[in-house]
Amino acid sequence: MTQFQAARFLRDNGAWLGAGVVLTFLSSFGQTFFISVFSGEIRTAYGLSHGAWGGLYSLGTTVSAVVMIWAGGLTDIFRVRVLGPAVLAGLALAALAMALNSLLFLLPVIIFLLRLFGQGMSVHLAMVAMARWFTATRGKALSIASVGFAVGEALLPVIFVAAMVFLDWRLLWLMSAGVVVLGIPVLLFLLRKERTPQSLATAYSSVGMQGRHWTRRQALLSPLFWFMTPAILGPSAFITAFFFHQVHLAEIKDWRHIELVALFPVYTGVSLLSMFAAGWALDKWGTARMMPFYQLPMAIGFMIVSATDTLGGAALALIFLALTVGANSTLPSAFWAEFYGTRHIGAIKAMATAVMVLGSAIGPGLTGVLIDQGMALDNQFLWIGVFFIAVSALVWIGITRAVR
Repeated sequence: MTQFQAARFLRDNGAWLGAGVVLTFLSSFGQTFFISVFSGEIRTAYGLSHGAWGGLYSLGTTVSAVVMIWAGGLTDIFRVRVLGPAVLAGLALAALAMALNSLLFLLPVIIFLLRLFGQGMSVHLAMVAMARWFTATRGKALSIASVGFAVGEALLPVIFVAAMVFLDWRLLWLMSAGVVVLGIPVLLFLLRKERTPQSLATAYSSVGMQGRHWTRRQALLSPLFWFMTPAILGPSAFITAFFFHQVHLAEIKDWRHIELVALFPVYTGVSLLSMFAAGWALDKWGTARMMPFYQLPMAIGFMIVSATDTLGGAALALIFLALTVGANSTLPSAFWAEFYGTRHIGAIKAMATAVMVLGSAIGPGLTGVLIDQGMALDNQFLWIGVFFIAVSALVWIGITRAVR
């Protein structure tokens, strides 16, 4: 795509791409990289150990994964203009509840709401819309929509860690709720003329394997879905664990937390580059050639962070992690549309999103329990690296069988 073509693409589709950016940016307030900034304060306020906090977080996240199986399918029925404001309203209420709540038994409920409306529905809604609205330029659309997530990941942790020096953490959650509320009229403005969902316009829908549109039931019965499941679960589980335990990681590596957080913009910058490169590559070559290999940098990144004791080593590890995370923002969403078609993409991707959210529940809980049992976090990261090598082999086998 030339510079002129890129400018024309952005001009012609700016409102719809902007809606995707708004949704992915505001999802930050329900993402682990944001919630974990407050881990120390939450554990102190409620008297929780690492394992107990990880367990409550996993409980709320797991329930949100189950609900996503149903809620994600709503994107095949309702327009983004209708669902988007409702999702953001739910996210704002969850952030408000985090600011005001002082009861331990309500904490997992609040986590459930943050994860469902933030990590779950906001991202799912944006990615399904891009996959459905765009066909030939699907990779570019997914990449651009994911910029909101990257911006939130780069800026919000640094801003809020610095702000906690001067402001109470509960007040910061109140401010977060206000930001999400302000996003609702912006979304409505951008979608004042929404594109017709391709699920409602057969002429614009794209088919999957065997030249047909797969239903969710058919996708679940295909071996390819289950070969892909570890690849969906893995990045979510262990990148979530990495950010969830960022305070603890800084402690055991003898780093100041703010020094570690200051490296996150490097991570975000690399993930952005990787995201756009993956979007360009999948429009050119498709997802089949890329999916088996894009998680190998994550394996290297976890092995580096396991071995290093320096901030320079941490920066290098974050670069490798970001290469996979950036590609992960675009490749899986395009994969479901390419292999299973777009008519039922909301329902199929809802299952994938549920697996992803489940992974984000398993990661913090598992690593938290192992920390409490005496297994150092950096030792765990070494085995996580080995896990991603095995996952890449499974994806290669699954896609090779499907393509053949």
